[in-house]
Amino acid sequence: MPAGFDVIVIGAGPAGEIAAGRLAERGKAVALVERELVGGECSYWACMPSKALLRPGQLLRELRRVPGVAAADALDAEQVLLRRDEVIHQLDDAAQLPWLEQRGVTLLRGHARLTGERRVAIDGPDGRAEHEAGTAVIVATGSAPLLPPIPGLADADPWTSREATTAGAVPGELLVLGGGVVGVELAQAWASLGARVTVIEAGERLIAGEEPFASAQVAEGLQQAGVELRIGARAVGVARGTDGRTGVTLADGEELCGDRLLVAVGRQPRTGDLGIETVGLAPGEAIEVGETLRVPALPWLYAVGDVNGRALLTHMGKHQARVAAAAICGDASPRLGRLDGPLSPRAIFTEPGVAAVGHTLASAHEAGIAGRAVDRETSGTAGASFHGRGATGTTRFVVDRERDVLVGATFVGPDVAELLHAATIAIAAEVPLATLAQAVPAFPTRSELWLDLDA
Repeated sequence: MPAGFDVIVIGAGPAGEIAAGRLAERGKAVALVERELVGGECSYWACMPSKALLRPGQLLRELRRVPGVAAADALDAEQVLLRRDEVIHQLDDAAQLPWLEQRGVTLLRGHARLTGERRVAIDGPDGRAEHEAGTAVIVATGSAPLLPPIPGLADADPWTSREATTAGAVPGELLVLGGGVVGVELAQAWASLGARVTVIEAGERLIAGEEPFASAQVAEGLQQAGVELRIGARAVGVARGTDGRTGVTLADGEELCGDRLLVAVGRQPRTGDLGIETVGLAPGEAIEVGETLRVPALPWLYAVGDVNGRALLTHMGKHQARVAAAAICGDASPRLGRLDGPLSPRAIFTEPGVAAVGHTLASAHEAGIAGRAVDRETSGTAGASFHGRGATGTTRFVVDRERDVLVGATFVGPDVAELLHAATIAIAAEVPLATLAQAVPAFPTRSELWLDLDA
């Protein structure tokens, strides 16, 4: 059995790459195993291509808000798709490899499976190889789109987020099953490029984990973009016709039809074919971890990113990777922090966009926090006269009355993701409001929203 690796990292998405790089920089001999493309889901089929599809429409709407600036009547879909292809490097990971090489990380191509304690078998282009890690194995295999058990769905050749972010042409009519983050972002993107889009959401509102006003304002923005919304509509059947079009039957008997059907109802951890049953874990389930990302009762096994189910966000997977690498290196008190999980900073790149961190008002109350809301119009600052002029959007700060600290923030409006980090710092550090009042925002910027915290 080949030896020589202190740590084997399975999965070369952002979390796996960061873990491998951090460990190698600390002098560990690291193998990074990847069966597809180095860079993972985020680089090629999720975060990066979806933002490449969304950004042109955002810019066009911003231009139309600025008096005296000539704006095009519509986007050039062909050019947008060509730019998307540049962003994802034509689904080629060659540009990712120098980063690994510079750090001395050994890349092993193939499908990895655990075969026992610290043991990994890799089925690669040259056959099977067995490896044993001297110290630890890190699982960073991410998540995959979930297909619900709707009759006829599996046989209807639906799009998942992968097909929807890499499609080579704009569909005439697109049905989107699911009104979460993936559903609303891709509905917005393809509508901006000329598709007729219908979103089917079984719940009471879109993006249900965020503030109700965020759901309502995103819904309004989608409708203004021409997207049809079916809220509280449950799909009970799917069929693909001989003409290639897909029909969806709703619980009330209504039938919808489109050229393509995108399924965006959630994700599942990639643990089904990972061999985790050999070490007492359940295939198909998220891998439970503790505060250092180590698996309880298995001191050599770590899981970072989507695969542990804590926070399905690229930036949180990268943070978890840094914590796990520090723990493996024996650093004192590596920790996830209070904002891991549902309270993680999160951004939705629709028009209007949503950026949130920490609690909503409802979740604060559910957690026993005496929360109060400070609500303001996102466009109600001098800076918003020049950025997001007159656009719909609400900002909410959630304050703990008893401790007088910020515990949550939600920004809705154009390009609000860049407003998020200041709130993340304030909440993570539990900065007293009296101290925050000394952090004076520049004029005229949208950051003057922070001046309303003393209200």
